[in-house]
Amino acid sequence: MSNNVIRGTFKLVRKERLSANFIRAILYSPEAELFKDCRIGANNKLFIAPKGVNEIHFPTVDPNTGKRELAPEDVRPAIRTYTHRGIDLENNHLIIDFVNHGVNGPASAWAVQAKEGDIIGVAMKGSTRELVPADRNWYLLVGDATALPVISCILESLPAGARGACYLEVPSDKDIIKLEKPQAFDVNWIINPNPERGSNLAATVKNCVLQEEQSRFAFIATEYSTVKSLRSYFREEKKWPTQDLYAYSYWKAGEAEDRSTVARREERNS
Repeated sequence: MSNNVIRGTFKLVRKERLSANFIRAILYSPEAELFKDCRIGANNKLFIAPKGVNEIHFPTVDPNTGKRELAPEDVRPAIRTYTHRGIDLENNHLIIDFVNHGVNGPASAWAVQAKEGDIIGVAMKGSTRELVPADRNWYLLVGDATALPVISCILESLPAGARGACYLEVPSDKDIIKLEKPQAFDVNWIINPNPERGSNLAATVKNCVLQEEQSRFAFIATEYSTVKSLRSYFREEKKWPTQDLYAYSYWKAGEAEDRSTVARREERNS
């Protein structure tokens, strides 16, 4: 891994059930302070060891070629992308929120099954880049369950007087949670118990009342098809310039994260 990546092995301290389908993991490492400059809400990589392996075998970098080398297959951890939800330096805790997808995926399975003391690897890059520009007059935030942690961080970081609209798709009405947000922000919840079979999120956003003033910004993080539809809508139909829009797919229906990475990256750069 490159030199600017901070990584460490954490132990589970406790889990908190945030809602019907969200689990918060409180993680401990004596080296948690290494992550102090990593921005809250930024993406990190989680490394989940195979069953029966009690050590995180991080990728290494060949000093001669500079190429990343993965650990042998029998000890190689699964790697998934999640959001850095918070850090408590006083207690050396890192906070990660998981969507409970059952035990089919490695990260969700870890969150569901992990017990106190179980380990997980975390790697992040230090970053000072803002999630959204702080100087806009109006914001549109759009996300599904996978983006709820990052959008929660955005809402918490905005100035108290910020205005905007937020559209969040979650599996159940029992996943509607209280969000810390600016008073003038309108939050809309959309219930979709089977997002892998399709979503009305893009259609809902297209029917919302948009702020037409120039100082605006849209942050969109959801499934591949929804992002593709909304990116086209804002760029081609609404003629929003690139600097007014961030749109990135966190997952692609029917494909694991590691298999959909190329398609999602190409869509982002289109």
